[in-house]
Amino acid sequence: MQRFAVGIEFCGIRYKGWQTQEVGIRTVQATLESVLSQIAAHPVHLQGAGRTDAGVHATNMVAHFDSTAIRPIKGWLLGANSSLPKDIALQWIKPVAADFHARFKAQSRRYRYVVYSSPSRPALLHKQVTHAYYPLDVDKMIQAASKFEGTHNFESFRASSCQSKQPVRHVSHCRLIQHGCYLVLDIQADGFLHHMVRNIMGCLLEIGQGMYEIDHIDEIFAAEDRKAAGITAPSDGLYFIQADYPQRFELPQVALGPHWLNMPE
Repeated sequence: MQRFAVGIEFCGIRYKGWQTQEVGIRTVQATLESVLSQIAAHPVHLQGAGRTDAGVHATNMVAHFDSTAIRPIKGWLLGANSSLPKDIALQWIKPVAADFHARFKAQSRRYRYVVYSSPSRPALLHKQVTHAYYPLDVDKMIQAASKFEGTHNFESFRASSCQSKQPVRHVSHCRLIQHGCYLVLDIQADGFLHHMVRNIMGCLLEIGQGMYEIDHIDEIFAAEDRKAAGITAPSDGLYFIQADYPQRFELPQVALGPHWLNMPE
């Protein structure tokens, strides 16, 4: 039995998120498992680094699976990509030690949320960015983003349906970057709660519109109540871009993405 780690890129528009659900619901995990099972000639179960909501994208979702099949690495990669739908692709595959686990060995996870700030909507980026047609105070949003760094109780910034046993997370960085007409929230943490990034982005958009001052974030944290925070930003602009693992696993390093954004790492 050999364990393999894989890096996956996908466009989440047609999928009800990453995680396999009931029969008949299209998910990224179920689609990949079906294809990999055909190549392996036995059932394959994938374990991903994280879960993504319906409509969320990824540029390098890391997952692992076990197989007794003897196949060259090129055979796995080309075989999978020739059978997968065009909106899912394996970027790389690598044999790893038996103790590697895509979820439990991940030391941090990183997302980018992309807002297209312009009075006119972007046709070619439909469902791949969130369109903000209204004026935004970007400088204020940049200052506000740093308030989320450090260790906090994110009870107010998680969905009511979140199943995590505790809401405390450590955010190592939370930066809002203006890149042309794009506003990019780049956030890394030891773990994320359901809708956490989307709720943070929703808060920043409200501050950018002048609905609240920056210090209002402290009041939201103190309330420890989802009702104290504002909107949940759409899933369209959210990308899972990286999971960090101990160096001994020697996983491939790829560009963070999304690739069309062409911004510095």
